Amino acid sequence: MRALTEPVPERPLVSIITVNYNHADVTCQMLESLFRITYPNYEVIVIDNGSPEDNPKIIKDRFPEIQFIETGENLGFAGANNLGICMSKGKYILLINNDTVVTSEFLEPLVDKMESDTGIGAVSPKIRYYYLPDTIQYAGMTHINSYTVRSRAYGHMEKDTGQHDSDRISAYAHGAAMMVSQEVVKKIGLMSMAFFLYYEELDWGFRMRKAGYKIYYVHNSLIYHLESVATGKESPFKTYYLNRSRLLYMRRNVRGPRSIIPILFQLLVAIPKNMLAFLLRGRVDLFRAYCRAVGWQIRTAFHRFIHEHPTC
Repeated sequence: MRALTEPVPERPLVSIITVNYNHADVTCQMLESLFRITYPNYEVIVIDNGSPEDNPKIIKDRFPEIQFIETGENLGFAGANNLGICMSKGKYILLINNDTVVTSEFLEPLVDKMESDTGIGAVSPKIRYYYLPDTIQYAGMTHINSYTVRSRAYGHMEKDTGQHDSDRISAYAHGAAMMVSQEVVKKIGLMSMAFFLYYEELDWGFRMRKAGYKIYYVHNSLIYHLESVATGKESPFKTYYLNRSRLLYMRRNVRGPRSIIPILFQLLVAIPKNMLAFLLRGRVDLFRAYCRAVGWQIRTAFHRFIHEHPTC
């Protein structure tokens, strides 16, 4: 038992960063849950990503204790979070989507996991769907297939009956909620600005593992995810950026001679198949968005920024 006169060790400061875009009400819902947590030492940074159809100032009005930054333009997921990271003071940084609701004790297990091993680069909690609260979205993730440039989340769409109630090494953290340390950011840099939306956290995770760090799913930390509030379910916007970023991930991380077969697979199989599928469904809008995503790869074929790693 701890002596009564022995001071309780101070918990490390956690910088919690979230990005708002056109959904101030959703962001406020997340903050309401966040300010009920039991962890004693954290700061909150909210980045408004140039919301054109919203009044983001209501966030600061309702939660004056936060740091509130308006970018004035949409910097994308990576750009806005990078800005928050460079402002942060915590030993650990938690990037969390504004369309989440956290449980009161979710932060302690994440910090404890990071504190247990300096070789851990990132951790993510168990994520369930907000509107299906007993159903898992994420309990760790497999490696991305070099040919399809896709991965899958362990437990996805499974009823949570305790089957994923142990920590596991994961190939990637989840962008909806991922904790990294300032030390990791100093060593590998920020998220790539070449990604505007999607795959940036997967690319970041790949770089962490390449630098020798481990990534963990932490089973006893739980949040709920509203899923796709900002981008919609299946829109030209989402189709464009999802496929642009998927191909960009391959360009950045599947390189050298081993990239030949994956590139041929995309050119001869995946891209024609996806284009045909959109047309057969009568979704000309998605077909055009997909063509623009492929065209972006051609236009940027020799651009240096594709392989840059920004720093603060």
